[in-house]
Amino acid sequence: MNHPANQSPPAWAIALGFALLYVSWGTTYLPIRIGVHDEAIPPLLFGGTRVLLGGVCLLAFQALCGRSLRISRRDLAVCFGVCWLLFVGGNGLMNTAGQTVESGLCAVLAATTPLWLGLLAMLWPNGERLNLRGWLGLLVGLGGVLILLGPQLSSPAALFRDYGTLLVLASSIAWALGSLVLRHVRLQTPHLTAAGYQLLLGGAILTCLGLALGEHHRLPDRITPGAAFAFFYLLIFGSLVGYVAFNWLMGHVSAAKVGTYAYVNPVIAVVVGWLAGESITGALVAGIGVILFGVFLVRGGEHPAQIAAVAEPAPVVLAKSDVPATQSSEAS
Repeated sequence: MNHPANQSPPAWAIALGFALLYVSWGTTYLPIRIGVHDEAIPPLLFGGTRVLLGGVCLLAFQALCGRSLRISRRDLAVCFGVCWLLFVGGNGLMNTAGQTVESGLCAVLAATTPLWLGLLAMLWPNGERLNLRGWLGLLVGLGGVLILLGPQLSSPAALFRDYGTLLVLASSIAWALGSLVLRHVRLQTPHLTAAGYQLLLGGAILTCLGLALGEHHRLPDRITPGAAFAFFYLLIFGSLVGYVAFNWLMGHVSAAKVGTYAYVNPVIAVVVGWLAGESITGALVAGIGVILFGVFLVRGGEHPAQIAAVAEPAPVVLAKSDVPATQSSEAS
């Protein structure tokens, strides 16, 4: 999908870009669940090795295309700092939560990322400020979270005993904060190259943490087809295809249009989880509707502010799952 800078791509290319973005990032939550729950792969090693390999692939692609891999010490320091939020906080916590939380619920709770982003942006010097509509959206979105956590809130002890949902919310907050930093700090390194270093560093840190915590002692005796599928699906579609589609779209359509993945991905994730046998409860349906309405209000309720970087970060896959946020992220 390469087109001259002064020539708009055809409609079919734009449509294909959105299809790749929606499907890639919307379907990453179930493979995470398969990997860390069904196949019992330790979460930090599962996410770290995948993110690390994604960074290697992306930097190798840049090199094969004849692009320089040089990065200044200042940009490298920024990438190193941010990857703790995006990958250790965002990806690591999401993978850990996937051991106990169904993929559909993970995706819906992860959809709160724009809410936290809107709230945290007000704390940033010269950051965006929420107007009345934005504050209303924030309250509505948090109301949706309460609906999802309703059964657990009836027994606070159960909420902290089965803390997977809290980890998903913490992952969303970490991802939002990392994304906010990248929106306000201008990197001189090209987006794809910087993202490659973020993946590389984030994956290396997650892998080292997993090894330090002894996760290698809990690795399965053999790699099953299910584990291999989950790993490579997330690597190819979460970390690479979805990420490249996101960045390409950011260069050809408005950030607001690209940001529609925040509404589409949770719905895709819930449907995919349901097809795989996960339950769809009334609380889940109501929660996703309320949260997405809150996100809609927040996204239209910010007073613009001058910022250094214009790229809209992604929540997931990078999964928040696996996609970096420069561009982004990894829902990786």
